[in-house]
Amino acid sequence: MRKSILGGLLAAIFFSSNAMATSVEEKIEILQQEIEALKDQVANAPSGNKAGGIQSFKDKTTIGGYGELHYNNFSGGATDKDMVDFHRFVLFFGHRFNDWISFKSEFEIEHALVSGDGSSKGKVELEQAYLDFNINPHFNAKAGIFLIPLGMLNETHEPPTFFGVERNEIESRIIPSTWWEAGVGAYGEVIPGLNYQLNITSSLDAGKLKANDFSKGFRDARRSVSEAPAENIAVSGALNYTGIPGLLIGTAFYTGATGQDGASKPGLTGVDARLTLWDVHARYNKDKFDIRALYARGHLDDAAKINAALGNGAGKGVATSFYGWYVEGAYHVWKNGEHDLAPFIRFEKWDLQDEVPTGSIKNLAWRNNVWTIGANYWPHPQIVLKADYQLYDQPDGTKGDKRFNLGLGYMF
Repeated sequence: MRKSILGGLLAAIFFSSNAMATSVEEKIEILQQEIEALKDQVANAPSGNKAGGIQSFKDKTTIGGYGELHYNNFSGGATDKDMVDFHRFVLFFGHRFNDWISFKSEFEIEHALVSGDGSSKGKVELEQAYLDFNINPHFNAKAGIFLIPLGMLNETHEPPTFFGVERNEIESRIIPSTWWEAGVGAYGEVIPGLNYQLNITSSLDAGKLKANDFSKGFRDARRSVSEAPAENIAVSGALNYTGIPGLLIGTAFYTGATGQDGASKPGLTGVDARLTLWDVHARYNKDKFDIRALYARGHLDDAAKINAALGNGAGKGVATSFYGWYVEGAYHVWKNGEHDLAPFIRFEKWDLQDEVPTGSIKNLAWRNNVWTIGANYWPHPQIVLKADYQLYDQPDGTKGDKRFNLGLGYMF
């Protein structure tokens, strides 16, 4: 269509310039009419077919994000200083190159402030940055930095999507959420309602675990693709079924060597230190009920060699096996238009020292139960206000065995 219009423009110029009876004013008027016709054609084209089949940059680019502000009141522990924290500020950027290739990214600032002298706990992180190739419903591919599909929280962690001010302990300590790696992956639908993921990515680095402190599991072994060693690779995947309305049932796994040939700790040179994590999870979310449950377990080879490389003392080392589980129930007591109020209760249990290497001592402080009771209120589906109270059986690095939390969050 554009070629025919441009052809008309050229023809108009040619014939008008050779017609003795045509004045300069008439030539200009003809050109203006042709330009206006071209503008009308572009403006009236369907949104997916702007400018004769090419979308505008605005149509192809998306921006979104989320954020959350927390207040924590601690009591009962050795350290009980209260705090307020703008925990996360995140922006999403996406761009669609054509009808099957797109780019997706997530940029995050944690704890509001990042200082060059290291005096703050803030972080600037590139949480996702990958190309997505939509080939067909059964097979698609991605490459870049993306989230590991373990558990229910790691891939879907915007504040309005989960209950409680703080993320649950199991998907923080056993599954080190939020967790991303660099690599390639495939995903798609096996049969209606049954979806899979399979990824080959960079792996964790056991040499970066804190000495004498396994209270947070493998969280400190994440390298966030920041000049991360790539001596070892990992495989991860997930299988989720959503064929019954309101029901999700799934399982996921991750396995990869973490010794990284001593890149961070020379004592791990030649040590495999394979970590295998897996989980099973389920959610029923229909009518006023929202029930979730998850069980996760990890197994670590060469735990004794890791302890030796880190210089861990007796009762302060990494374990051979660890696990955790939780069950959570919520009931939407009041819905009115966009307003939604849902009290909830959650019980969690974990043990980071379920099995330890021969000759090691279990650290009983790294096992715990916690009850959380509270409520979420959504004045809008993308905005949430939260309040909850948590009771830990014993202190284990949570700053206290009782905690009252307030929070607000949003997503767009």
